[in-house]
Amino acid sequence: MSPSAALLPVSPHDTGIAEAAALSGRLTYLCMCLTLCWGVLAAAGWVRRFTGRDALRTGHVVLAAFTLATGTLHGLTFLFLEDDPFGVADLLLPFYDGTPRHALGIVGLELVVAVSVTAGLRRAREGRWLRFHQAGYLAIGLLAVHAWLGAVSSGHLAVVWLAGITLLVPPVLLSVLRVLPAAALVRAGLVEPEPEVSALRVDVDGHRCHSYGVCQSEAPGVFQLGQDGRLEYEKRPGAGETPNVRAAARACPMRAIHVLGATR
Repeated sequence: MSPSAALLPVSPHDTGIAEAAALSGRLTYLCMCLTLCWGVLAAAGWVRRFTGRDALRTGHVVLAAFTLATGTLHGLTFLFLEDDPFGVADLLLPFYDGTPRHALGIVGLELVVAVSVTAGLRRAREGRWLRFHQAGYLAIGLLAVHAWLGAVSSGHLAVVWLAGITLLVPPVLLSVLRVLPAAALVRAGLVEPEPEVSALRVDVDGHRCHSYGVCQSEAPGVFQLGQDGRLEYEKRPGAGETPNVRAAARACPMRAIHVLGATR
């Protein structure tokens, strides 16, 4: 992902700069994948399906901010090369140095900046902002191509880094959503906190329930499988059972448990 791909540093100084550029480039690639995956999981409703909570927009914004920070750092490192330094124009103007892969990276990063800046205007022009926000997919595509071309040009195509990060980020994110307690995700600012309820009511769809007993393992004080295999449950459990009931609803493989409650 680096404009230094065509450079072969000969001085220890430039060798260190190249290593810093490679590290920041990999961090940018990782943050970019995380930003994309979190945005898609949140928009598609998968975050709520796995955690029982709505995804917070701030989580996506924080990941995008890290992408911008590491991407900017990646570009700035080349200003400090001694043997063949880059100028400011090389980093800001596509095709200024005549290298297509550099242009892809510049356009991609500047497009990400534009999408991020216009995010603050979404309330004024919601429909137009959403259409422009979709340009972020194009930006990520350009940056990904820039990363691969840079790695190929430098002769250090790190398949384990690039392909590994690309393939592992989605399943790792889904695993984190499924395994981590919702309280931890709330503290991290990724999902909304649980609203207080004044009256909790549980309803189980008897046609969908297959009596697997997963709900009983999550909330034994509310759900019990009888000797005849039929599910028995408390329709109005106490407030202390709220986290367990919601965990049972998330874990039910048949999505048969519905939790209703009036928020305070």
